[in-house]
Amino acid sequence: MERFLDYVLRHLIEYPAEMVILKEEAPKRIVFKLQLAKSDVGKVVGKGGSTIQALRNLLAAAGAKRGEKVFLDIVEEAP
Repeated sequence: MERFLDYVLRHLIEYPAEMVILKEEAPKRIVFKLQLAKSDVGKVVGKGGSTIQALRNLLAAAGAKRGEKVFLDIVEEAP
């Protein structure tokens, strides 16, 4: 899932070198946290949130096949 997310995002954004994907795992739960250049956040969110919602749906479907819940968040600074 992480490779899929990385691949898709690198083709959506303008500054892929500044992108960081953090993965937090717990039993039956995965949270992906994205750190992006400020100018790329809008591209990932999309008009009305449609792009990020589509990504979340795809990740949720992939996780459901494995019996996991998957979440995707955009964070502004390192945790």
